Amino acid sequence: MQKVYTTFDEFKEQNTQLGTGLPFAEDTAVLSTPLEICGKVIPNRLTCQAMEGCDGTADGSPDVLTKRRYDRFAKGGAGLIWFEATAVMEEGRANPRQLYITENNLDDFKKQVEDIKEAALKENGYEPVVIMQATHSGRYSKPQGTPAPLIAYNNPIFEKDSPISSDRIVTDDYLDRVQEALVHGTVLAQKAGFDGVDIKCCHRYLNSELLSAFERQGKYGGSLENRTRLLRESVKGALECSPKDFIVSSRLNVYDGFPYPYGFGVKNDGSLDFDPTEPDWLIKELYQYGVRLLNITMGNPYFNPHVNRPYAQGGYEAPEHPLQGVARMLNGIAQLKERNPEMALICSAVTYLGVAAPNVVAAYIRNGGFDLAGFGRTIFAYPDFAKDILKSGAMEKNKICICCSKCTQIMRTKGGTPGCVIRDRDVYMPIYKTQCGSEKK
Repeated sequence: MQKVYTTFDEFKEQNTQLGTGLPFAEDTAVLSTPLEICGKVIPNRLTCQAMEGCDGTADGSPDVLTKRRYDRFAKGGAGLIWFEATAVMEEGRANPRQLYITENNLDDFKKQVEDIKEAALKENGYEPVVIMQATHSGRYSKPQGTPAPLIAYNNPIFEKDSPISSDRIVTDDYLDRVQEALVHGTVLAQKAGFDGVDIKCCHRYLNSELLSAFERQGKYGGSLENRTRLLRESVKGALECSPKDFIVSSRLNVYDGFPYPYGFGVKNDGSLDFDPTEPDWLIKELYQYGVRLLNITMGNPYFNPHVNRPYAQGGYEAPEHPLQGVARMLNGIAQLKERNPEMALICSAVTYLGVAAPNVVAAYIRNGGFDLAGFGRTIFAYPDFAKDILKSGAMEKNKICICCSKCTQIMRTKGGTPGCVIRDRDVYMPIYKTQCGSEKK
């Protein structure tokens, strides 16, 4: 079992031993600087990533634990809160308690955004920018609690000897309706008071799976233009119905970690090497449309989580040291930033760095590798991480996420509502024991 870094020296020593070459800065002041996107000022460079709680009501509204979580995030000081996956179609919900925005519960979402802004302003003296993630879960749809996949194509890597029935492959007409729903979700997000929308295209959910639909027939498969059609046309539609100061973005997978023809951003030579060619083309297209911010990620948390969230302990032994996974992510993002300096990029996969995270992301931002630092699992364990970084330039070792994957264990169980079992023990240890069987598991 690996260990998250509790001292800066531990990180520096292992960074040298492994030859990962991650840069780091002693001075993290750059993280306190604001950034303007589409007329909105993000107060600092720290981002709460979209961490789903699976704890909404049956109709998709925020519930008690949802409200508690965002109150903690709001008071924690991050300049940007990437609001979790919010379904725009009933059949596209990943679980029965996934958030789902509709005309009928719009007031509940409006109240949630107002509460976030009010809590942050009162606690920190500034309001964060809040972006809603609009999603269709596709392959991972489970609206009634049992799998009801809607797939872009059959994938033997996932399905092996039990292929999903071909009648679950979505038609082009259905994808046209998904595009309409994502644009409508954008309108609802504006009405609810969000500062922007994320047309979600990551982690092998429907939009992301289409990026690697090399062998699909029709207007959503084959060519790069076709495979990116749902994302591009949804983004265009979202921009067309949005005022100039509303941020239209995407949490975008630029590398899947699966061999061609089942992986996006992967060389077609049978290897798993990152190939930035197609992601670079897509980023340039989105910029031409008017997108100015992208939240970059890689991998699939259901299948190869060591790629997108390197862990100390997980469901399998990773084929690489976690620090190497962090380096792949951050250096891959930096490659794309070099090719697209005008596009603001948010990084991912820094939680494993522990107390070294502020120093590493500060170095990348200073060097022009990306523009904002996205923290995911960290915020379950340490919701006030940003406040500590902005105040002292550092994180406290007794607050950091230890990357034990217990939050994921909860999420993968039926009815599980994930949170940090270690740092938020009073709330989530009882849930973990009920859902996963024991504290030691």
